[in-house]
Amino acid sequence: MSDAAQQKILIIDDETDVHYSFERLLAKEPVSIVTAANGEEGLRVLKKENPDVVVMDIRMGKESGLDVLREIRKAKPQQIVIMMTAYGTSQTAIEAMKLGAYDYTLKPFEIPQLKDLLKRALRAAQELNSENVLAISGNPDANNGIIGSSGAMQQIYKLIGQVAPTDATVLVTGESGTGKELVAHAIHANSKRGNALFMAINCAAIPENLLESELFGHEKGSFTGAMAQRIGRFEQCDGGTLFLDEIGEMPLAVQSKLLRILQDGELLRVGGSKPIKVSVRIIAATNRDLREAARKKIFREDLFYRLNVFSINLPPLRMRLGDVNGLVTFFMNKWRKRNSGGPTKISEDALKILTTYPWPGNVRELENCIQRAAVLANGDTITPKDLPPEIAGSGPAENGTSSETSSPGNVSLADACRVITEAASRDESVLKQLGLTKTVLVKLENFINS
Repeated sequence: MSDAAQQKILIIDDETDVHYSFERLLAKEPVSIVTAANGEEGLRVLKKENPDVVVMDIRMGKESGLDVLREIRKAKPQQIVIMMTAYGTSQTAIEAMKLGAYDYTLKPFEIPQLKDLLKRALRAAQELNSENVLAISGNPDANNGIIGSSGAMQQIYKLIGQVAPTDATVLVTGESGTGKELVAHAIHANSKRGNALFMAINCAAIPENLLESELFGHEKGSFTGAMAQRIGRFEQCDGGTLFLDEIGEMPLAVQSKLLRILQDGELLRVGGSKPIKVSVRIIAATNRDLREAARKKIFREDLFYRLNVFSINLPPLRMRLGDVNGLVTFFMNKWRKRNSGGPTKISEDALKILTTYPWPGNVRELENCIQRAAVLANGDTITPKDLPPEIAGSGPAENGTSSETSSPGNVSLADACRVITEAASRDESVLKQLGLTKTVLVKLENFINS
């Protein structure tokens, strides 16, 4: 970190071992380390030492690092802060990024990644000036229901936390069943519109001749059957957030009216002549390639660019199988809560099947699988016999070896691609070592799934 000469890092953590670890890690680097054992002391040291970067734990005994981060943002809105946590939950990550943290890292640390993060943070501190920094604030936490601690999901949480406090239009992409509406809810809940209305509409589920009226409303007598004036979703949602699911299925005629709202903040009811001003944040979602659809003239190119101000691409579950354990626990707890009881455990064999199955239906398919298993389970434990046959049949055979991959050489291309992607999510240098790029890996995955 030669570019960090004369710079200073403040470590705020109630564990002295963590202080010592950073001092050892950076002993040969041209940086100085100052430490604090709690938030109150950290704020005093911050004022006295004026560090370039603060590294702080999210949990310090009964004290919340997020509360300390709020105080730091008030005192020094431009301060570079990295949060540390042993609990990589979605809301923790989203809230940290929403409050303006530069980044956050999980304990235990991966040394190369941590050193790279510190290097980037110190460089950002050098380049920082008061003209390009905004103090970020937002509404209280909301349980967004997104589960996953994998590297891929941590990046999703960071993106949600960064975009939520703004009014930017967001395009959420990904396969069916990956949780696009959950992401939309999380963005809304953590935004300045979080106390206002959130409405969702599936553009593919409403007939073309009704979708325009559903979205924009209509005047009495504007068409046969219009017996009264109707207020559309945009007017109902004024001040809030409208989630347009399956936006790729929206008819071209309706796309034109949506474009006007995005450009001018105005709509016309069907049969109306007076523009109506509305303030609605739009979050759109699709499992289609809208860029390709625009090239084929079945989706407006200008609308695509208006929607694609900030994009979030959700990884399929097969690319983050490490999250299956947490999702299984979440869905089992959800089932017991709704049904006042149910299985409390899952056998090792059943869990092994679930963590090796490719999940073409993604998280939605996994939830349906757990619901079925909960119904069929005898007693308090889900076993392989409770799983759907098409899933149970794909798992480990009775002798403990896979029914299709009993030899090391019989590994599918899809499995190899998944392993590479998961490794790259932890360390991007893996791709360089294999002579690959992210673009090539995505194209390979698309080819496998086609």
